[in-house]
Amino acid sequence: MPNIASVLKSEIARLARKEVRAQTDPLKRVSAQYRSEIASLKREVKELQRQLRQVSRPTGRARSAAPDAAEDGDGGPQLRFSAKRLAAQRQRLGLSAQAFGALVGVTGQSIYKWESGHARPRPAQLRAIAAVRTLGKREAQARLAAMQAA
Repeated sequence: MPNIASVLKSEIARLARKEVRAQTDPLKRVSAQYRSEIASLKREVKELQRQLRQVSRPTGRARSAAPDAAEDGDGGPQLRFSAKRLAAQRQRLGLSAQAFGALVGVTGQSIYKWESGHARPRPAQLRAIAAVRTLGKREAQARLAAMQAA
C-alpha cells in the first residue's frame, strides 16, 4: 500500500506541471509569432538596403567619383582600371611583369599586385598604362630594347 505522503507528492507535482504548461504555452506561441515577425522584418530591411544600393549607384557623368575611375588633372579622359584587362594586355604583348613594369615605370611586383587585385594604380600610373595599351608587340619590344640600351 502506497504511502500517503508519496501519493500527495506525485499529485502535487502533476498539478504543478499542468499549471506551468498552462502558463508557458501562450508565451511560447507569442514568442514564435515574434520570431516570425522579426525574420520578416529582417528580410524587408535586406531588400530595402539592396534597393538603396541600386538607387545610389553612380551613373553616367557622376562615375568620376567612383573608385574604379580616375580623371586626369588637366580635364583629360576618364581612365578605368581592370586587373583582368591589365593581365590580358600584358599577355597580348608577350611581356613578363618585370618588362611590362619597365614600360609603365613601376616594378614587376607592382604589376603582380595590380593584376591580383591587391593594389590599384595611381592616376599617373593609369595614364602610363593607357599609353602602353596603344603599343603593338613590336613597338613594346623596341621600347624595351631602347630602355635597356640607354
